[in-house]
Amino acid sequence: MSRVLYFDCFSGISGDMTLGALIDAGLPVDELKRALGSLALGDAHIHVDRVLRAGLSAAKFSVHEHKHDHGGAHAHEAPTQRGGVEGAPVHGAGVQGTGAHGAPAHHAHSHSHAHRTIPEIYALIEKSSLTASARNRAKGMFQRLAEAEASIHEKPVEKVHLHEVGALDSIIDIVGAAFAMEWFGADRIVSSPLNVGGGMVHSAHGHFPVPAPATVKLLGNAPVYSGAVQKELVTPTGALIVTTFAQSFGPIPPMTIERVGYGAGDRDEPSTPNVLRVLVGEEDVVRGFRPADRVTIVECEIDDMNPQIFGLVMDRLYAAGAVEVFYVPVQMKKNRPGTLLTVIAPPDKREAIADVIFRETTTIGLRHYDVERECLERKHVTVKTPIGDVRFKVASRNGRVVNASPEFDDCAALAAARNLSVKEVQAIAIRAFQP
Repeated sequence: MSRVLYFDCFSGISGDMTLGALIDAGLPVDELKRALGSLALGDAHIHVDRVLRAGLSAAKFSVHEHKHDHGGAHAHEAPTQRGGVEGAPVHGAGVQGTGAHGAPAHHAHSHSHAHRTIPEIYALIEKSSLTASARNRAKGMFQRLAEAEASIHEKPVEKVHLHEVGALDSIIDIVGAAFAMEWFGADRIVSSPLNVGGGMVHSAHGHFPVPAPATVKLLGNAPVYSGAVQKELVTPTGALIVTTFAQSFGPIPPMTIERVGYGAGDRDEPSTPNVLRVLVGEEDVVRGFRPADRVTIVECEIDDMNPQIFGLVMDRLYAAGAVEVFYVPVQMKKNRPGTLLTVIAPPDKREAIADVIFRETTTIGLRHYDVERECLERKHVTVKTPIGDVRFKVASRNGRVVNASPEFDDCAALAAARNLSVKEVQAIAIRAFQP
């Protein structure tokens, strides 16, 4: 059985919510502190508190920074907040006004760098005690972020200052997430579609609609929606983390839940818990199908195309990543005979499939929708027969073989070599198969 970790982003995701949820799900705080190294021992230290969000108990992860007064003395500063709470100091996210998961807030000034360049952040990451692979992953995440900012502001990457996540608290969030993913050791990480919220966000660059430009860039092809809460719910840090680690997006996969964690945002919404939920457990293979096998179906009808083209279209659809392609005769409007083209493909191949259909066929429109696909467990085995080896496709459910079929190409080749009919070879192969 394989281990799965599921991000349930019904109220969005931010860096502090991520670490709060992972700590609540079992990540030891002491080990996290050791992994952060001097990041959590120098200019800042971390805290985890229990809070209520709409009556639900959750872990609130926060970073306390030490600031310097103008006389050089150290003064302890309140926890940094991602968007903050009313009347509390806010640091590091470049946010003023209404921020992600927070109420109206303001900046408190310190001598720490609010906006860092990539080399400065890399130097901080090197001070952590992460493994080399986790440090490289964290650096890669910041590289993605810098490239997104550079694209938005038309600047060279090396000159980009990371306004939104360049402060120490957000760096700790990202480095901590890289450590946490290694600690959990999940074989597969899945996320729900992301509730991004709505309204406007106030950033270092001005007022922007939610999701903010950097967040949109980082989200890429991740599925998003806007729920009832019209505030920023997905921060750039949250978008960076979930799109880096989630291998797929969709509903909760078939799994046996072993641990659940709730990570709190700063704001307490009365209607919906302002939390990120994380589920950790084992994928359920007892049901006999591959979990979370989500596919996209693309369809269109064609009634005015040269029939010779259909074969070429099928070949090019398979080359573009289709799982299945088939044609069905249909009766169309004005009682004209036509052909229904149906393509089954992974969701991330939908655009490529649509490009092939529009380029190679005469259709002027298509429809697509996502479905769950239930499949038997499948494997290929080679069976020795009296006339030669034949590969079999074997399908099973709940550990019991329910179907086994010899590969036609192998049977055809043996039939030609042995001067037998294909039917005779198939019968010989089936007799030789031992489940």
